[in-house]
Order: sequence, then C-alpha cells, then structure tokens
Amino acid sequence: VAKTAGLTLRELRERLTISFAKVAEYQKRGVVHFHAVIRLDGPDGPGAPPPAWATAEMLTHAVQHAVRAVTVTVPAAGDEPARVLRWGRQLDVRQITMDGELSDQAVAGYIAKYATKAAECVGTLDRRINPLDDLTAFNLRDHPRRLIAECQRLGALDELADLRLAHWSHMLGFRGHFSTRSRHYSITIGSIRDERRDFARTEEITTGRLPLFDEDAVLVIAHWEYAGKGLSIGDALLLAALTGRPLPSFPGPGGDAG
Repeated sequence: VAKTAGLTLRELRERLTISFAKVAEYQKRGVVHFHAVIRLDGPDGPGAPPPAWATAEMLTHAVQHAVRAVTVTVPAAGDEPARVLRWGRQLDVRQITMDGELSDQAVAGYIAKYATKAAECVGTLDRRINPLDDLTAFNLRDHPRRLIAECQRLGALDELADLRLAHWSHMLGFRGHFSTRSRHYSITIGSIRDERRDFARTEEITTGRLPLFDEDAVLVIAHWEYAGKGLSIGDALLLAALTGRPLPSFPGPGGDAG
C-alpha cells in the first residue's frame, strides 16, 4: 500500500490505518481458504475517514500483488524434492456491501458464513494424534489419511520444527485460530469478556439469585458440625443383625461402658 501511494512506511502510518479480520474455512479437499475483510481508516483508526487516495481499487491492487509475491520453500526430504508453496489462483477481491451499501451487518454476515465450517468436513479426526498411533486403525478416508501422514512427515524435519505440523496433524497442519483480526479493526476480545462478566454479575444480583455485597465479602452457603465418632446405636443394632456379631459397647451416662 505504501509503495502504491509513493510513501514510506512511517509516512503511511501517519496518514492511514490498515485493519483486517480473517476467517479460516476448510474445504472438503483439505485446503484452507482464508477470507479476510480489510478496511482503510484515517490515522486515528475506525471512524476517521481515510485519505482520498486510499480507494478500494488501490487496496485491491495491493492484495493482488501480495498474493503473487509471498512464497514459502519446503526443504527436500529423502526422495521428495524441495517445493515452493504459494497462494493458489483462487483469488476474489470485492467490496462487501448489502443492497449496494457497506454496513456492519454485511461484514458480520460475510464472516459468519465461513466461520461455521471446521476441519471435520474433510473427514479428519477431532482430537490430537499420538506419533505412535497407527493411522490405518482409524476410520479415515484415504485422502485425509494421506494429508495427516504428510503433516507428520514434514513435522519430523528439523527445518520445519517451529511449525509443529505433527502436533496439529489432526487439523491438517493448520494451528491458527479460525478467526483473527488486527487490534484496531474493532472492539477487543478482552473488552467483550469484561462486559460479559459484568452483565452476568448484574443479572445474578437483580434477579435475586445472589445478595448484593462488596467484592471482598465471603458468602457462607453452609457449614459443617462434628456429629461424633463411630457407629450410632441404631447403626450398631443393624450391623449386629446383619453380621451375627455381638453389639459393641457404648459409653453410658457418666462415662461407664454399657
């Protein structure tokens, strides 16, 4: 984006904020598709209008260039040659609108559509796979079994140890969150958790389920009392009747055995 606008990175940050939200979608063939919503705002973040030159056409050009430029080299292993992995040809860049207008509902609907698909649609397992597990013992189709085996093979390479492919082979090597976003895109997850906690506490107080008290107060719900040691007279009679043994002695008044 900076190159297209003829700016340095520092100059770009002073004039533009680039934010994104990304969702990972599994395809049945085992490929992970990424759906990213990218927005351009002014230097103060959401709500600040971007410069006039920051258009959707300019952003589209930047995305197309990045897809062509980014590659990852997989080192050779055994009989397998080195391979260069790159983004596929399936690239679709468009403006998100609903009835021709950009809205929060249109963006939320776009992300939710792809956030509901998990790796199970490929036919893989829903738990981690132990390196000693026999893949032939699992009820797997040939395609996901080959993908899992390849993750375990690549995960054993020292050059790819940081990717932890074997640890995430049940997810076909993808260990990322299904949804991630930049900090400036919208409200933070921490803020959402705080609001949920405050709402739950207020709901419990207003509905009468918990009394209102200070944060450091201790609420005593029940307490225990010492009832005695050994059998009661009734328990002893029942035990003697079941076992045929004589009754045990019990302390009488004044401490005498009786």
